[in-house]
Amino acid sequence: MNVLLVSPHFPPNYRYFAFALRAQGANVLGVGDVGVWELGDDLRGAMADYVHVPDMYNRRDDLFRAVESLIHRHGDIHRVESHNEHWLEHDALIREKFNIWGQRPADLLRNRRKLGMKDCFRNAGVPVAPAELVTSKKQAVDFAKRVGFPLILKPDVGVGASGAKKVNTIEELEAAIDPIQPDTVIEKFVRGNIVTYDGLTDHDGKIVFETSHKYSAGIMEIVQNRLIFHYYNFREIPEELLGDGRRAVEAFGIRERFFHFEFFELPTGEYYGLEVNVRPPGGFTMDMMNWSADIDLYNTWARIALHGSCELEYERKYHVAHVGRRDEARYRLHHDQIMRDLGVAFVHHPIMPRLWAPVMGDTVYILGDAELSKLEAAMERVEAVV
Repeated sequence: MNVLLVSPHFPPNYRYFAFALRAQGANVLGVGDVGVWELGDDLRGAMADYVHVPDMYNRRDDLFRAVESLIHRHGDIHRVESHNEHWLEHDALIREKFNIWGQRPADLLRNRRKLGMKDCFRNAGVPVAPAELVTSKKQAVDFAKRVGFPLILKPDVGVGASGAKKVNTIEELEAAIDPIQPDTVIEKFVRGNIVTYDGLTDHDGKIVFETSHKYSAGIMEIVQNRLIFHYYNFREIPEELLGDGRRAVEAFGIRERFFHFEFFELPTGEYYGLEVNVRPPGGFTMDMMNWSADIDLYNTWARIALHGSCELEYERKYHVAHVGRRDEARYRLHHDQIMRDLGVAFVHHPIMPRLWAPVMGDTVYILGDAELSKLEAAMERVEAVV
């Protein structure tokens, strides 16, 4: 079976998808925007072939020619995947052009566009914040008068805080949409904690793995204010969130894919659907999910890609937290103290890619413990400033 990985080198931990596919017997192919000698010996060794396309994001014909060359040398390609939001549209275009199974461009209308997501959430019985596409200044002002402030303006297609802006008055709104940017969505601001429902489905859409995380703040607030950011998983997913998440997976038709749903948790205990990403949750969350349950989701996905299903027995044994730090802050604990003296079950210190730093932190520590109280105390110590 030929499996094409798009940009297999980034993020760095995603090279484990190539290793897992190779171990399962796949013929692993790659296409990426870095030279083959930049991949590293381990990733090069896991792939049977690789084509370098310097500007494959913008020069799609070059990307298609690269895929054609791989098909000429190895035969039909059976799966294409990047697991990366940046490349999801390109993955879908490759599948459509070469008639490969999986998500196509038409599917992106419901799982990458904010308004399409809201329709699917509603079909799943999950409440959402009122929102509209901005077509005129009058329409936006009428919407504001109808639902009230604050409001969020954001692109219909975008991830996290990308392009998002909060407005609190009519004057701020009118200034923010002068001129109106194409495909701008106006949405009622919802006050609540952000929690997630994350996991993996098999070929038939059966949920093979599921978990949930809680964020310390919203992504927009983190990026705009350079907040210290942490998040951690629940060992037991709240019952209502679990039900909303499972119905959402079905409504979005997620098959043979990782998923990452974000919800607002209201003070009432109700959950509002925020958005979905049909790929693994970002940062080091793939590894955090693995460590939380002593499993290997890279291998689980590879088995599903090759065989359609995989029975995975697991127990979420640990709460695992990501704790980010900012370069400009002065902290009470230095690195050696964190690695040696936190008193939790384990601590990891992966290298943070600079691309992730605005959201995830300039430096990161991954902490794990079976007891949430111990983990929260450790997070507080890591974040404590002078």
